[in-house]
Formats: sequence, C-alpha cells, structure tokens
Amino acid sequence: MFGAFDDKVEAKIFFGSTKETKEEKSERCSPYNGIVVSLAQVCTAEDAEKALKIAEKAAPAAAKVPMSQRILWLQDVATKLQLFREEFAEMLAKEVGKPIAFARVEVDRCCETILLTTLELANLNGETIPTDIMPSGKKTLAYYRREPVGVVVAITPFNFPLNLVAHKIAPALAAGNTVVLKPTPEAPMTAYMLAQLFVESEFAVKDALSVVYGDAEVGSALVTSDIPRVISFTGSVPVGNIITKQAGIKKVSLELGGNAATYIDKSADVAYAAERCTYGAFVNSGQVCISLQRIYVNEDIYDEFAALLAKETKTLKVGSPYEDDTFAGPLIDEASKNRAKVWVASAKNEGAKVLAGGEEVEGIFPPTVMAEVTDDMKIICEEVFAPIVSLISVPDYETAIEKMNDSPYGLQFSIFTNDLKNTQRFIDDAQCGGVVINDIPTLRFDVQPYGGSKLSGVGREGPKWALEEFTEIKSVVIC
Repeated sequence: MFGAFDDKVEAKIFFGSTKETKEEKSERCSPYNGIVVSLAQVCTAEDAEKALKIAEKAAPAAAKVPMSQRILWLQDVATKLQLFREEFAEMLAKEVGKPIAFARVEVDRCCETILLTTLELANLNGETIPTDIMPSGKKTLAYYRREPVGVVVAITPFNFPLNLVAHKIAPALAAGNTVVLKPTPEAPMTAYMLAQLFVESEFAVKDALSVVYGDAEVGSALVTSDIPRVISFTGSVPVGNIITKQAGIKKVSLELGGNAATYIDKSADVAYAAERCTYGAFVNSGQVCISLQRIYVNEDIYDEFAALLAKETKTLKVGSPYEDDTFAGPLIDEASKNRAKVWVASAKNEGAKVLAGGEEVEGIFPPTVMAEVTDDMKIICEEVFAPIVSLISVPDYETAIEKMNDSPYGLQFSIFTNDLKNTQRFIDDAQCGGVVINDIPTLRFDVQPYGGSKLSGVGREGPKWALEEFTEIKSVVIC
C-alpha cells in the first residue's frame, strides 16, 4: 500500500505542483534508536523565495476556485489519509518517536480536522448592515463578506507534525488561499506525505501548496518577505518573538506553548483525578503545549492524591514506539532528555522529592512525579516539555488560583471539583485561553477554538477560527 507514495523515505520540495530534489540532503534519525528514517532536501532562502513567488502568482486563480471544488479536494485528502492510516502512523513513530497507538490517533484527528474544515466553510459568511440606523446615514444595500488573504506561510512543530500541519493548511487552502509550508525539520517525511495527498488530488488547485524544508534561514526568508499576508506559527516563545519583530505589516498567528496547571479540590473524586492527571502529564512524553506540568492539591487530600498519582505513573509502559502497548517513548532528541535530567536534579538539590521515575529507562527519560516542589524552582516556572509533573500542596482554592495565574503563560488550566461555587469562580478567575472542569488541561477537541493569553500567543486555531485568521473582511455598499 505504501507504493502509492513515491520515495517513501525522501521528502522532496513542492514548488507548487512541481516536485524537485537537490544534491544536498539532510538525514532524520529516529529519536528511539538513531537509525536514519528519512531524508529531506536542504533548502535555502532562495528556495523559500521561489516558493513564495509561485504562491503569489497562483493566488488570484486560487481565490476564484468554487467552494464546491475546495470541499471535494479536502474530502479526497481525508479519505486517502484514512486509507493510508498505518503508513502515516508508522512514519510518525519513526521520525518523532511517537508511540504507535498515539500515532494512529493523530492520523485520525488529522482526518477529522480536514473534514471539520469542510463543514465550517458553510459558516464563512458575512451579513447585511443597516446604514440608515443613524440620522447621518441613508438607506443602501450594505454588507460585508470574507475573502482569502492571498498567500499564507505555515510553520509547524515536531510534537504533532501531522495534525498541526492540517490545522494550518486545510483552513488556509479551503478559504481560497495559496500556502507555503515549512514543516518541522524533525518530521519532513510526515509533512511531505500529507502534502503529496493535497498536491496530487484530482481536485487540487494548481500551485496552491508549496513545501520547503529548513530551519532559521528558510523561516526568516518566509517571514520577512513582503509576499505573504499571514504568518501562522506554532513553536517556542523565543522564535515567536523573532517572528513578531521580523514580520512587518502582516497578520501573525502564534501558538507558543504553556505551563498548564490544575487544582485538585478536596471535594474532587481523587482516584479519577489521579488517573486523568497521569494521562495529561505524560501523554506524548509531556511534549504537548497543554501538557499538565503543575498540580496544586488541597492539603487535606495531598498525601492520598500523591500516592495514587505515583502508583498510576508506575504502571505506564516506557519503551519502543513501535509496540502497541507503549505509553511513553523517547523525547525528541538528546538535548531535551538531558535538559529534563538537569531540571530534575536541580529540583532535588533544592529539596524536591521524586515519587516516580526520574532515572533513564533504557535510554528513555520516563514519566516523573516530583513532590514538595516550591514556587521558585525552575521545574515549574518554565515550560519543561518533558514527562515531568510537579505536586504543590495548597490550603485552599484562593491560593491555588493565585499560583496558577502567576505564570507568564496562559494556555489552558483545569480544576477537579464537585463544588459548583468553585467551578463558577474558576471559569472567571483563570487567566488563560481555555478552562476545563473535572478533567485535565491537556484536553483539546479539534472543533474548539485553541490558543492562549500572555506569552502563550495570539490568535486562535480550530477550523472555524482559522478560517477567520486566513480571510479578510471586505465591506460593500450599493447606493
């Protein structure tokens, strides 16, 4: 079945509908065993500019393509993606070490994201405006509508290298734009395979999607160019800050991570909370922007919750991403693993205790539970992006919400409680883009708006809101 994709281990450049290769290629090695699993073309700033010019030239025609064709296009891609589900899941496991069971889930979510986009197109509309509402006005036919912005640049991360590509390119293309995609260097083949489905579909819009590979040089060329109207980026705060300064007069949508927290109220179902927090802290080896990093626990139930969380954590299988029952695989690279080890050691030196994990298991950093953590420890002050969660005892809700909000990030928070008053207060008090009641802050449905406040970024993803990001309003008056 994999024969439907050409060059299954080599990600080519897409300059619009044309594929090209270069002499110089980069190797992607498995973070699990170090074996070379894919190749990508080494692109330059000139390649980025070439892709942008192709997108610019194709944009006027792309904007005129009937919505019905764009819907058929996305539906075709989703159908073929599901057909090749296992091939995509295997590539995710190879390139980023994602456990195969969770890789399959990401493929399924990617299909859903694409199909959700087709459904939301029906809501991409405007409305009439009563221009005689004030004495200075007069009766006219006035309305506004949404139009494609033109060229969109999409820059995507390694932790969900398939679904987060879809969250950008599916709405951008569906809205009638052209797109230049720069996927993460850690998963070039995953992005190439998805792009191939888009480009080679019988319903594809000619030259609407280009794909280039690289890091800072290529990214800077894309961001600083005068051609794109929108830059959509998911990644780190430092890079997001650079993009904001370099972009100039463009729409910029940034999802920059977080430091997700939850509060376990004394009225909560403690066993359920421990089970869900185990999942939320360690799924995808903690490499999730809304991975649970800080758990504030009411002091009356702290010991009980800590024991249950440690027990649940120790049941998780750590190991090969190719085995169906593996929960946690390797971190994306050695630098990430070493950072996690250093942060745990630092916290231990400052008085924190390890309740589970903390030591490498056959080269993999395992799910780790830290107790007796204090507010000034680096392990909770900064985004760890590793399978580490910290427990902090608090006397009451007021203390918990104060500590949760005392962070430069504001992506998603949650609370476990059966107290209706605390539920209502939490929704109002939490300084973040999303709140979850009686589940983990890691909970995300692709149909929802997704994004944060403070350093967590600007703009929102989710098909409905992405369609708005990738369109502009045109006001019309007919006298």
